[in-house]
Amino acid sequence: MAYKKIEQYDEDITNSLKDSYTSILNLLGEDISRDGLEKTPERVAKAMQYLTQGYQMDAAEILNSAKFKEPYSEMVIVKDIELYSLCEHHMLPFIGKAHIAYIPNGYITGLSKLARVVDCFSRRLQVQERLTDQILQAIQDALEPQGVAVVIEAKHMCMMMRGVSKQNSVTTTSAFSGQFHVNETRSEFLRLIAADLS
Repeated sequence: MAYKKIEQYDEDITNSLKDSYTSILNLLGEDISRDGLEKTPERVAKAMQYLTQGYQMDAAEILNSAKFKEPYSEMVIVKDIELYSLCEHHMLPFIGKAHIAYIPNGYITGLSKLARVVDCFSRRLQVQERLTDQILQAIQDALEPQGVAVVIEAKHMCMMMRGVSKQNSVTTTSAFSGQFHVNETRSEFLRLIAADLS
């Protein structure tokens, strides 16, 4: 029995993207008929739809799908959430991790939903600064907590592969709301995400 991989993509979008990538490869001087490239336009068309699937996601819907009334009012942290995004300036990847905390105000959400919110906004053409703010705002709007904190650390291929070509630079962005504007609370969060508790 032959191997068959089942994937679902919008056929019209796939075909349009496939035509565009065929043109791009031709313009770059490649031979689209050679074995290695024959199916590349279709593969890239599908890959781009996967990498930008965040446009089809709704962060509020994600968070509200597992929103529970709970009297817990201490800090909740999910750290080291892997993220993969595409820089909107060169459409090259940036890869890193997000650390998220919130202080509930009557409601909590499923922990996996915080990771899904990261995917919702990172699987788009992005800049890291906006991504950081969007994650914070989505959690603030859906849960109305006492405060939210988001820190993202990422390496950008546009800095590593082209232009300045710096291989070891890491970009860190942060956003805080509510109680995380208080130095003591923010310091506790930053200390906890830096700590190895294992």
